[in-house]
Amino acid sequence: MPSPSREIQIAPSILASNFVELARELRSIESADLIHVDVMDGHFVPNLTIGPPVVAAIKKVAPRPLDVHLMIERPEQYLEAYIDAGADILGVHAEACPHLHGTLGQIRKLGEQKQRRVRSCAVLNPSTPAEALEYALEEMDQILVMTVNPGFGGQSFIEAMLPKIEKIRGWIERRGLAIDLEVDGGITAKNIARAASAGANVFVAGTSVFGESDRKLAIEALRRAAS
Repeated sequence: MPSPSREIQIAPSILASNFVELARELRSIESADLIHVDVMDGHFVPNLTIGPPVVAAIKKVAPRPLDVHLMIERPEQYLEAYIDAGADILGVHAEACPHLHGTLGQIRKLGEQKQRRVRSCAVLNPSTPAEALEYALEEMDQILVMTVNPGFGGQSFIEAMLPKIEKIRGWIERRGLAIDLEVDGGITAKNIARAASAGANVFVAGTSVFGESDRKLAIEALRRAAS
């Protein structure tokens, strides 16, 4: 049986980057583990960002795997498009998937069909209880707990999400599953240790990386604080 993952990973969110200089911005985060890409449709969340063509362009210059977070309605209709664009991890919201178990399985199946390993990720909004995904854990490679209300960067970390993180980590440990537990929203060097202590091991960071002049130093500070 695979061992549960606890390796610390830092995933800068390009939502906080300078899109005019995106290739240069991506080069500045080579020391990260993942690159977090937020896809928003203006319906599921009140913001509009990028689609598959831009993800494909990012993939060409990305120094690390793409962690693509779909904040969109009917995500099952767009899985193949984002996998073709280069997603290495593809996250879908439990709130947007009436058949979450099947959608997560489809992500893995599409990757296999294309002879690529594409990791499935289930995402929970702050108001959604952890129990919404417990039945489908075996179909997940990663779980993302939103620690802000999704849609915009620069929000403050919601401390009330820590018990949810602890509960999910407990399920992962007890079942011996190889699932990464990710958090996204308001992550800084001051609060990342609390999220790590609760059980998270993958940390999305936007302004706390791209808001600093030395991105490598910012990533190292986050990694050190989480360890």
